[in-house]
Amino acid sequence: MTTFAGLFVPAALRETVSDAAWLRAMLRAELALAHAAGTEVDETAFDASHYDIAALCEEGRAAGNPVEPLVRALRARAGDGVHRGATSQDVLDTAAMLVARDAVGAILSELDGAEAACARLADTHRSAPMAARTLLQQAVPTTFGYTAARWLAGLLGARTRLGALRYPAQLGGAAGTLAAFGDRGLDIRSRFAAELELDDELVPWHAERSPVAALASALDAAARAADKIALDVVLLAQTEVGEVAERAGGVSSAMPHKRNPARAVRARACARLTHASAGVLTGGEHELERAAGAWHAEWPALTSTLAYAGGAVAAVRECLDGLEVDTERMRANMSDDLYAEQRSLGLDGDYLGAAEAFVDRVLDRYRT
Repeated sequence: MTTFAGLFVPAALRETVSDAAWLRAMLRAELALAHAAGTEVDETAFDASHYDIAALCEEGRAAGNPVEPLVRALRARAGDGVHRGATSQDVLDTAAMLVARDAVGAILSELDGAEAACARLADTHRSAPMAARTLLQQAVPTTFGYTAARWLAGLLGARTRLGALRYPAQLGGAAGTLAAFGDRGLDIRSRFAAELELDDELVPWHAERSPVAALASALDAAARAADKIALDVVLLAQTEVGEVAERAGGVSSAMPHKRNPARAVRARACARLTHASAGVLTGGEHELERAAGAWHAEWPALTSTLAYAGGAVAAVRECLDGLEVDTERMRANMSDDLYAEQRSLGLDGDYLGAAEAFVDRVLDRYRT
């Protein structure tokens, strides 16, 4: 994370992807491996307070990863049985899944709040008329409840993708064949995964990165759903439109009359950062048995993708919790031409009733 992390990412979520969280996850993986292999070690050596992650990363520059110096430090405290049969990628990939699982749990909690806020808005304003806009022009009548229901549907879709994620353990040894464990390899890997409550994949995924790509895609989708809401709020909050406003709008350092939709703006910034980081996780080439560079680039990119996806959802939740809706302004903004389609084609459709029906449908899905 950067100097600006505190601006974009809530403290609880920052902790799930912190340097300390990564260190604890690597140590958990090493201890679980010792348990799975039946190796006797001094378990007090696996306390994170013994190690400095910044120093390990600095020392790890020579090896290209922090696991190699961590293993040496662990062996000095816990004995030579540490890390036996494993490779650095086993530990880092497993740690990544532990960190990701905790962070996604925090993101889902933020989604709970954002969905609840959307549901309240959809229910409260189910029948509040407003202009639907296509290509940023007024089109036909709709309701603000329908707008909020569409937002809710996007969040529900993101939840489905996040909830379907799998978090596999990684254990393959030097070249992914578990050769160092002999005939016990598959059994040790199964126990390793079970201890950490991670999935046990068919084969090691050292150079087949579907789990990471799926994670990146789901996080990007969550950020995209938040971005959609945030952009709509920014547009509807324009001075000339004035149909919604954040209750505690952002102040300007130079223009005291302004009421900026600061939370929506933060959500949009986080969504862009998520998309950029997710591209690293989905675009790498992982050659042969272990990638030269693409794997290494995943660690900071995964941290950023988790943090900023959560930041986007959290900012939208804050925005929606305090969203003021001016239904009178919505009605006043509606052009007399909104029923032109109906008049020109001789239609007898009920625009508002159709919107209300969709609100009910989405709310039923949300409540079940």
